[in-house]
Amino acid sequence: MTRLILATRNNGKIVELRAILADAGLPHELVGADAYPDIPDVRETGVTFAENALLKAHALARATGLPAVADDSGLCVDVLGGAPGIFSARWAGRHGDDQANLDLLLAQLGDIDADEHRGAHFACAAALALPDGTERVVEGQLRGVLRHAPAGSGGFGYDPILQVEGDTRTCAELTAAEKNAISHRGKAFRALVPVVRELLG
Repeated sequence: MTRLILATRNNGKIVELRAILADAGLPHELVGADAYPDIPDVRETGVTFAENALLKAHALARATGLPAVADDSGLCVDVLGGAPGIFSARWAGRHGDDQANLDLLLAQLGDIDADEHRGAHFACAAALALPDGTERVVEGQLRGVLRHAPAGSGGFGYDPILQVEGDTRTCAELTAAEKNAISHRGKAFRALVPVVRELLG
């Protein structure tokens, strides 16, 4: 069985990708970066989601000698020219402060009332890198409209303010299964399945 390393210490992502690989009938063993605690986190110096995903995947593949999967994702707001984009996790200044990021974004959009001008999408790039330098990147998106106030207690990040296109609920009001079925990350990871099959068998 080929071991695949997922470049994250986020257990939710590991569980999600395990489920996608299992559903696709892939036999690979998936472990998170926690299995290799001596490997330092990678600085995300890329200017696109794809570049950051590749940076992380290549770093882990080189360090472990095993194939590695990494993703990078964020929220892209139409009226902000695609921002916060790759800066989504640190939009308010401190990495991972979900509430501050969400509050700042809502404040920046405070004067934009019409839904047609509040379009946005979650984007995710998922990368597979092999120790020999082989690489592949796939992407997924989830479009929607930004609410004026958060709704729902599920998910994380900007989930409470993105109302899913074609639905009346935000991402934070969906069940985990509903979100995984349509999410940007779910789409990207599912698109990665044939790539894993092609490169790893």
